[in-house]
Amino acid sequence: MIKRAMRVLATPLTQAVALARSVKTVLRVARALLSEDKPSGYKPSNDNKSKQTSAHTVPPKPVAVSIVIPLLNEADHLSQLITRVATLNPSPYQVILVDGGSTDTSVTDAKSLIDSLVDNMQSAIEWQVIKSAAGRAIQMNTGAAQATGDVLLFLHADTQLSKLAMNKITQALLQADWGRFDVRLDSCNPMLWIVSGMMNARSRLTGIATGDQAIFIKKSLFEQIDGYPNQPLMEDIELCKRLKIMTKPACLKSKVTTSARRWQQYGTWRTIFLMWHLRFDYWRGVSSETLKRRYNN
Repeated sequence: MIKRAMRVLATPLTQAVALARSVKTVLRVARALLSEDKPSGYKPSNDNKSKQTSAHTVPPKPVAVSIVIPLLNEADHLSQLITRVATLNPSPYQVILVDGGSTDTSVTDAKSLIDSLVDNMQSAIEWQVIKSAAGRAIQMNTGAAQATGDVLLFLHADTQLSKLAMNKITQALLQADWGRFDVRLDSCNPMLWIVSGMMNARSRLTGIATGDQAIFIKKSLFEQIDGYPNQPLMEDIELCKRLKIMTKPACLKSKVTTSARRWQQYGTWRTIFLMWHLRFDYWRGVSSETLKRRYNN
């Protein structure tokens, strides 16, 4: 009878413990969601003096950011892309669009849009449109070689930065030498919201970012590792592997929005399976050339 009574008492006690743990988890998640964008590993100071003088602290001067954008038949995205970059506050120092042999009107459209901004005095940014051999890694390295800013930001043409992205980068580089943003797939499909969350969690856990996450890096460090490896696929993965050996990335919670066109065109589950399969094969040594052929097919 005593044992039976103990079992009866243990049941609600166990439930109470489980509930307390659940509440603790929810509060932890809520604090993370409500916190400001800080690089991974950021810890606020407990110094009372710092708190008293923080209101008088001069914000850091924005770093000179050169945005490098590889283009290949991106005419459909250029108007939104250039308009968005032109309205960043503060503005980037420089924007370099690198065309890899587009057969559409990407180059002429880009030049026309930029000329319109400059003529109307709507942009103080230094804009360049240049050409290189095809290949995202080649194009980004070509743009980086032309860049004169202290920081390089590699941006895909179908990815949109938040308006305060330059400030986020400036803050992050006070404590890190490179980093990336969280990503949101541009879709109303709840499944793709989950996919975005999984991508961000995986990146934060591994220290590996994809090009869709707008990787930024001090130019001196980029030159130190000889830039992107000259390979047709997984160049962003390989870059991050080399970088994180030297220093950890700043994983910002601030989001960039990228196109979900591939997921919508080929299907969510099929694309998930393809991406994981390609990354697993790259991890076990399959060449990037082989993976590129499978990606294109």
